Amino acid sequence: MAEITAKLVKELREKSGAGVMDAKKALVETDGDIDKAIELLREKGMAKAAKKADRVAAEGLTGVYVDGNVAAVVEVNSETDFVAKNDQFVALVNEAAKVIAEGKPANDAEALALTTASGETLEQAFVTATATIGEKISFRRFALVEKSDDQVFGAYQHNGGRIGVVAVLEGTDEATAKQVAMHIAAMKPTVLSYEELDPQFVKDELAQLNHKIEQDNESRAMVGKPALPFLQYGSKAELTGEVIAKAEEAIKEELAAEGKPEKIWDKIIPGKMARFMLDNTQVDQAYTLLAQVYIMDDSKTVEAYLDSVNAKAVAFVRFEVGDGIEKAANDFEAEVAATMAAALEN
Repeated sequence: MAEITAKLVKELREKSGAGVMDAKKALVETDGDIDKAIELLREKGMAKAAKKADRVAAEGLTGVYVDGNVAAVVEVNSETDFVAKNDQFVALVNEAAKVIAEGKPANDAEALALTTASGETLEQAFVTATATIGEKISFRRFALVEKSDDQVFGAYQHNGGRIGVVAVLEGTDEATAKQVAMHIAAMKPTVLSYEELDPQFVKDELAQLNHKIEQDNESRAMVGKPALPFLQYGSKAELTGEVIAKAEEAIKEELAAEGKPEKIWDKIIPGKMARFMLDNTQVDQAYTLLAQVYIMDDSKTVEAYLDSVNAKAVAFVRFEVGDGIEKAANDFEAEVAATMAAALEN
């Protein structure tokens, strides 16, 4: 039987990332054959990964990679924020983004079948990472964004990579596109324009906004403040020509009742109509990029700013780690309780 030296164990650890005892046991079982030992560790890694499959992996990182006219955004999850800062984990996330941008897979299965620089598939790389890091590592999602030669990418990652954004703009440069990507990271739009919002979604969000106004009015009544008006609409999609005409007519009636001279109405009406539009597009402002106030110039919406520089937003992707994942907040307490119960039974 081959002698299992400290040097051999060290070499296996460096190649596999396994712990000292795991590396030594693998070498003993494979009679000192490094390649067989690595394969054995990978097989054991699959078993460990399976045991960890029921754990919630809601931490992690996004990865962003641009390859010519194609950009990829990925999200890879870990169980703890500590592991998300691990060099091996960070490298894996970045490589996943790179191979996906270059390979342009159509779905998750194709993405996981892509080959990494080490020669293993992306799927195997996640299994290996789960085994060597000692925590469930899972590939959650990816998106590919493509542009034409006359368009530019704005790529940006925020908060150490917890948020990853790629924006596509035309008629401008990469610096402006990156600023728009920074806005997207901060303001969390979900779609480009109001035309992409589902009517029922707008209706539901408007109901929530009015419910909040109702609660605020209860508080205002307690201190003798006048009640705030309820919102009639939530999106520009609802502001038809007829609605706008009625709003303008109501403003004229209001000005007449206030005794304002009709000759100055033309100076007052535009401002009041702008206010009407602002008040009645709050769902757009929360969820659509173009309707949001631009963080780089709060005197304009994103759409107005881009118009002022003859640019246009074409598309964007924004990933934030853990979005939509329900974290089992009391997993730890449950584990402690189960451990204590088992101890009392023995």
